[in-house]
Amino acid sequence: MDSSSAIARALRRAGVSDVRDDTTTRALYSTDASLYRVPPSAVVFPRSVDEVATTLDVCRRDGIPLTARGTGTSLAGNAVGTGVVLDFSRYLGRVLDVDPEARTARVQPGVIQADLQRAAAPHGLRFGPDPSTHNRCTIGGMIGNNACGARALGYGRTSDNVVGLDVLTGTGHALALPGHDALLDPLRELVGGHLATIRTEFGRFGRQVSGYALEHLLPENGFAVHRFLVGSEGTLGVVTGATVRLVADAPLRSLVVLGYPDIVAAGSAAHTLLRFRPTACEGIDSRIVDVVRTRRGPGAVPPLPGGAAWLFVELAGDDPDELRARSDTLVASAGAVDGLRVDDPSRAAALWRIREDGSGLSGRSPKGLPAHAGWEDAAVPPERLGDYLRDFDELLDSYGITGFPYGHFADGCIHIRLDIPLEIPGMFREFLFSAAQLVSSYGGSMSGEHGDGRARSELLPLMYSPEAIRLFGAVKAVFDPDDILNPGVLVDPRPVDADLRVPAARALRTDLGFRYRDDDGDFTRAVHRCTGVGKCRADTTAVGGVMCPSYQATREEKDSTRGRARALQEMLNGGLVTHSWRSPEVHDALDLCLSCKGCASDCPTGVDMAMWKSEVLHQTYKGRLRPMSHYTLGRLPTWAALASRMPGVVNTLTRLPGARSAGLTVAGLDRRRRIPQFATTTFRKWFTATARQRSRTGEPVLLFVDTFTDHFTPHVGVAAVEVLEAAGYRVRITDRPQCCGLTWITTGQLDTARKMLGRTVTELFRAGTPIVGLEPSCTGVLRSDTVELLGSEPARVVADSTRTLAELLGDWQQPSLDGVTVVAQPHCHHHAVMGWDTDAALLRRAGADVTRLGGCCGLAGNFGVERGHYEVSVAVANTQLVPAVEAASPDAVILADGYSCRTQLDDLTDRRGIHLAQLLASGLPHPSS
Repeated sequence: MDSSSAIARALRRAGVSDVRDDTTTRALYSTDASLYRVPPSAVVFPRSVDEVATTLDVCRRDGIPLTARGTGTSLAGNAVGTGVVLDFSRYLGRVLDVDPEARTARVQPGVIQADLQRAAAPHGLRFGPDPSTHNRCTIGGMIGNNACGARALGYGRTSDNVVGLDVLTGTGHALALPGHDALLDPLRELVGGHLATIRTEFGRFGRQVSGYALEHLLPENGFAVHRFLVGSEGTLGVVTGATVRLVADAPLRSLVVLGYPDIVAAGSAAHTLLRFRPTACEGIDSRIVDVVRTRRGPGAVPPLPGGAAWLFVELAGDDPDELRARSDTLVASAGAVDGLRVDDPSRAAALWRIREDGSGLSGRSPKGLPAHAGWEDAAVPPERLGDYLRDFDELLDSYGITGFPYGHFADGCIHIRLDIPLEIPGMFREFLFSAAQLVSSYGGSMSGEHGDGRARSELLPLMYSPEAIRLFGAVKAVFDPDDILNPGVLVDPRPVDADLRVPAARALRTDLGFRYRDDDGDFTRAVHRCTGVGKCRADTTAVGGVMCPSYQATREEKDSTRGRARALQEMLNGGLVTHSWRSPEVHDALDLCLSCKGCASDCPTGVDMAMWKSEVLHQTYKGRLRPMSHYTLGRLPTWAALASRMPGVVNTLTRLPGARSAGLTVAGLDRRRRIPQFATTTFRKWFTATARQRSRTGEPVLLFVDTFTDHFTPHVGVAAVEVLEAAGYRVRITDRPQCCGLTWITTGQLDTARKMLGRTVTELFRAGTPIVGLEPSCTGVLRSDTVELLGSEPARVVADSTRTLAELLGDWQQPSLDGVTVVAQPHCHHHAVMGWDTDAALLRRAGADVTRLGGCCGLAGNFGVERGHYEVSVAVANTQLVPAVEAASPDAVILADGYSCRTQLDDLTDRRGIHLAQLLASGLPHPSS
């Protein structure tokens, strides 16, 4: 059975309810977080274990490969396959039971690790392993790869924390482990016949993850098949349920930071610290620190001890005196050039963030080139790490390759992404074999926690004897004799350089709307920034994150930032998506993108899906008829200027039920939305009429008058003038109305936007003063899109001169807000482009009690108003904004600088939002009326 449609029909006939074989879904699932591209024939979202068994039966009967998948964050190509991909994350994601007495939990394979933590926390318990993807990876995926994380020193690997598994083998046989089953008798015989090989080659050190973990099957280890299956990467069985061990966290933690002359010295010292019983021992060097300073700003790196490489050692305990003494002894005896003990949790968190930010930024190498996975988690025995790091740096130099090394030093595991030029035929393969030979010479493992997948399975003969490799094949034959489960991985592997995703896509540098300055002008390189780490699937709203609001509303992969990037990548390589910019798969994936820009700041690889969506719309409709909303909402400033000539007449017409409904329909807008009322007096008219009252002294500042402030909320502008003058500024505006072109940009009318923005930049550049913006989306255009669209020196100067109100006010002694409770909804573009921390600091200095919301309001400019988007717009608002506002006390101030945020509040709640300028003006001695 070859065709995708035939496979999907067979599965549906067998009773599998959610089967998808459309090209959009197949494109989205053609890769994971690795370099590999393997389009599946169909994707199944099982609703029950019975559907998993049925899918396996159909695949076995018809010879169709089957690959199990969690969130798809596998870095080695472990979760891609040519046949059916089983996505457990959609329906089988429940914590079935937590037993606090036994300290165990029963879970379905698709449960997110962070959800398990939330279920265990009320009992004072947690699941030990904590990979960096903990807020989106599934327990099933962790079992597949034997995931570890930074605190494996304290809590062990996943294999150390699984006490039971329910598994379907490749033959469809159900195993309940631990427990006796006749199917396992041949496995026991195999082990008995190869005891010497297993005892000498397997389980030599903690991070020996590559290959099958046969050491667990030794008689002295209790023939623990459930532990052996952890890390088998879905090649021996499909996990349908698990019982995992939970642990109690020590109540106290102390962080010790140790400085060393270089990374080799830090690596050599790490294993000597194990006697202090650390829960974590992470290593970085100046390469990571420098990139964090460069890309996040100097303030992103708190003071570090002297040295050029550092170990971050976490100790935990119950007794504060004992923990302090242990920490101090560690500092004194670690052989470091400098060290410090940090007991304050917030200070410790800031230091840990260097490690976290650095790993996220490692998608670009020290040379600024794309850095790839493939050799990102090799491990050696910890006592040999220093020497290995020295030789590994020499190997990189010999190939002219760079990267940012960091990792779990006391475990001997090093993470690094490398700028290997994939476009040079054979170089990727040659380097991997050279690196594998180096690791093997140190008695190490090709993988220390991510598994072998397609990236390293072919390298296993460099690490294991021919007898061990034959043993892998024999074990596979016991569980999966027909090679149905994840073929090409571990046994009979695909070549490491087969099916690479990036080289399959052609460069695209001509006739583009944006300049893609950070990607050498190449749209293809920009789109391949998305490596698939899947942070866009995590709910980070509780900590102020925004990305990705549409995924939080629909839980569909195509509505995630990653899913959209995958559709664009397929468009560029012309595989499944074949109609270039106009491909329906691309437009389907981009339809629910709110252009919020949350990914531009929240995605660790620097994806800017809002920019890419504008590019797609620009290319698609260039010289063609556009959707009606592009002519209405996309040219809103033009219509607003016309309406301002007769605002009373226009407002009356829009309040008439029949006219209002008909107008919304004709304009391509949702009839459930209201039409905002135009101001009877625009802000510019007010400013001109009150010119004589204006302060003539103070530092000049140019107030950028956006369409929303001018025509809909002039009172915001009035308040801003009052605040700025109170702060000692002399406020001026441009002689003629100027527009940033925002609505043209978001609808992909980039040629017009460029011309309009060019005129605006010329006028703002002439001013030669700081520029302050009130509408966050317009301010964001001046700070970011201006340079991307124009690329000129005046554009750069204007971008550098543009400030938010809070940024401009700086340390001004603002009016007291003591006793004021503020529930703040930062505009998405404010969060993503300018950052909202300055606003938060200003409010707290004034004495306000601030609750900062995450996520998007859901209106997002034109998105939530357009026909077909209303339900998702409301669902996005209901993820955090609406519940938080409804729960706020009646006297709380709802702060929302964005016009669209305030409009959404007006439409969906009975509360009204105000701008920061209004809040500050209300505390002035003579507030506006």
